[in-house]
Amino acid sequence: MECAPTHSLKFICGAERPEDVARIPGTRWLVFSGFSNGAGLKLVDSSAHSMRLWYSGTPDQLQHDRQAFPHCSSPPSAQSFNAQGISLRTAAPSSHRLYVANHGGRESIEVFLIDARAGEPKLSWIGCVLLPEGIAANSVATFSDGTILASVLTHPGTTITDFVLGKTTGGVYEWRPGADGFKLLKGTELPGNNGIETSIDDNEFYVVAFGWRSVVVFSRADPSKPLRRAAAPGFMPDNIHWHEGRLLLAGMQVDEPACGGLRKIVDGKADGMLCHRGYGVAQLDPATMQFKLIAYDGPDPAFNGVSAAVLVDNDLWLASYQSDRVAVRRLSYPLSR
Repeated sequence: MECAPTHSLKFICGAERPEDVARIPGTRWLVFSGFSNGAGLKLVDSSAHSMRLWYSGTPDQLQHDRQAFPHCSSPPSAQSFNAQGISLRTAAPSSHRLYVANHGGRESIEVFLIDARAGEPKLSWIGCVLLPEGIAANSVATFSDGTILASVLTHPGTTITDFVLGKTTGGVYEWRPGADGFKLLKGTELPGNNGIETSIDDNEFYVVAFGWRSVVVFSRADPSKPLRRAAAPGFMPDNIHWHEGRLLLAGMQVDEPACGGLRKIVDGKADGMLCHRGYGVAQLDPATMQFKLIAYDGPDPAFNGVSAAVLVDNDLWLASYQSDRVAVRRLSYPLSR
């Protein structure tokens, strides 16, 4: 069977590069992005192990807040919606905002409301913030006052090969409510700015430097230079999110024997990472910068490109920027905080 389980993973197929994932707090529902034109957003029932396309662009899903987002003229087309990084922030009990890095038709951060009062949550698009010309967001995070942070992996004129070599390629951009658009936060430029998250108290933010395989911490008040930095244990962290008091990171193994070891640069171009690598998932204490590895495994023939993780009880759900499915595995022990 094409979607049959493997030695450690079960799958829900048909997800189209589900690069990132968020759990709707206090519910069984998960939201996966779709990093391909038209893949959009998927809603997963973690209990029933079922999935459906969530954003359809129909009138009942459109509630444009023109006062908050006056420079966004129209909703994203469901036919081209290309969702990469996502971030969920709770506004009130059973009410949340979902922020999505979109590449379909425009480079933007799309903003949605989630109403989770009923049995199945309801999604409503309310606006967007456009990225500067020539800039594409990789991941997104927010502060409690509505400020949006977007990470940019590569600026024009830089390449993936550059950040694999440790060269600076990206940065963090900030949009504050009422501003015309995003602006670069000087000092946040890193080798491959990837996953991003904010601290619970709004005082710091955390950025994955993919080229360094590290998490870098910045002060919100003065982001001109990093505060702290730590390398992940044996894997390349991609996305980073809070989950019930835990800061979780996931990514592919750095040194994979099945792929000849470390990522290579051949004829001046970085390997595309299509060879199936194992993965790691870890918990990070941002105060001590200590990692705790909570799950890992070797290459799986049916799943590659692990890029994010979320926990529902003892079930670990895995996202992938390459695969046509989402994966889930049961942890054999409860995760301590």
